[in-house]
Parts: sequence; C-alpha cells; structure tokens
Amino acid sequence: MSLLNDIPLATLQFYLTAPYPCSYLPELEARSQVATPSFLISTAVYSELVRHGFRRSGTYTYRPRCDTCNQCVPVRVAVADLVSSRSQRRSWKRHENLDVSLHPLQDKPEYFELYRRYQEARHRDGGMDDDNPEQYRNFLLQSHVDTLLVEFREDGKLRMVSVVDALEDGLSAVYTFYDPDVAQASFGTFNVLWQIELCRKLQLPYLYLGYWIKDSRKMAYKANFQPLQGLQDGAWQPLTQKGRP
Repeated sequence: MSLLNDIPLATLQFYLTAPYPCSYLPELEARSQVATPSFLISTAVYSELVRHGFRRSGTYTYRPRCDTCNQCVPVRVAVADLVSSRSQRRSWKRHENLDVSLHPLQDKPEYFELYRRYQEARHRDGGMDDDNPEQYRNFLLQSHVDTLLVEFREDGKLRMVSVVDALEDGLSAVYTFYDPDVAQASFGTFNVLWQIELCRKLQLPYLYLGYWIKDSRKMAYKANFQPLQGLQDGAWQPLTQKGRP
C-alpha cells in the first residue's frame, strides 16, 4: 500500500479479490487489488491511480496483485518520443481517410453488433467472448471519470469504436473493437496511432495502454510502440520489446 500514500483521499479503501482464472495466462490464477468506493474516484483521483498501475473496467477500478506472478506490466507511450515503424506508417496511410467523430458514452445497436462480431472472431474462448448486452454495457458504457466514445466510419459504415478516458497527464485506452472482416486491415495499430495523435493535439504527454504481458500473444502488439515505458519496481522506466528496462 506504500505506493498509494500520496493519494489525497484517505477515505479510499482497497481490498484483494479471491483468486480467479487468469484471462491471459490460462495455467495461472490471478488476483486483483480493487479501489473503492467508486463514487469517490474522480478523474483527478483516477489519474493518480493510473500512474500507480490501476485501470478500470466499467466502474470497477483495479490493478493485478497475483500471489505467484507479476507479469502484468502497466505501460504507456511517451507520445513526444514515438518513433513509428514502417509498418505503422503503412497502417496510418491505409486508414487515415476514416471519418472520425467523438461522442459521450452512448449506446447504439450497431455498436453491440460490431462488438459481438469482433469478440467472436478475435477472442473466442478467451474469457470475453460473451454476447450478453448487459455485460457489454457494464464493461464499456459505464464510467465514473471523463470518458469519450470514438466512432470510425468508412463511407458511412461503422468500422471501429474506441472508448477512451481523459486523464490529467494523458489518455487511457479503455477498449477498442473493430470490423474483423475487412481484408488486410490494421485497425488496431491505426487506432493506437490515432490516440497518440490526439494526445499530441491536446498537449498530453502519455497514452496509457493498460497492461503488457511478455508471454501473452494478445498483448504483444503494445511493445511495437517504442519507446514504451513500463511501471516496474515502483517507477516508470523504458521498456524494450523484450520486456527489459
């Protein structure tokens, strides 16, 4: 709890969950440290929590606190220092003509249909392939902080949706889902680059990308955005593509 001593809300409480199956390393069990109550976690407080490795799912604010594993590394991109690779530049060029619009959190039937198709194609049997509309809304469409929803359309057709939190020192990428059936698309890479560009326009220094796990194929893409910083041993430090400071 020493990492949280400088958070100016003594009324926040933290508890550990019971062990549960890890979504990313299936042979392991995970535990989380949860910050409560959610109504006290304003954008300012949440910004501080994110700097200490927390993240949210709906109104549930947590960070990994596993008994035998510490592979979840909070990561962020220092946007001023980003060096785009050739493949990232190709992704940007391929999708830069998408029509982008920003909205408050809202619900549309086409969002859930795209989310359902994405989960079925990309995360089947991965713990998130649930076509329950209520679970989807609780996960993505509830927030206690400043959150925006971003639509990406091509000739009027919805191709991608992102949920993004606005923090005091950056943006936090909550979740993105996209059309899995577009051939040779690289929507995921383009989306991270777009959020980095939005940080630059807003003069925010960091894009927080959640957790990176060296041994998880699903998390591998985050290490492609260099230089990447990871929160290790209580300090943000450069993280190479191999996961070493």
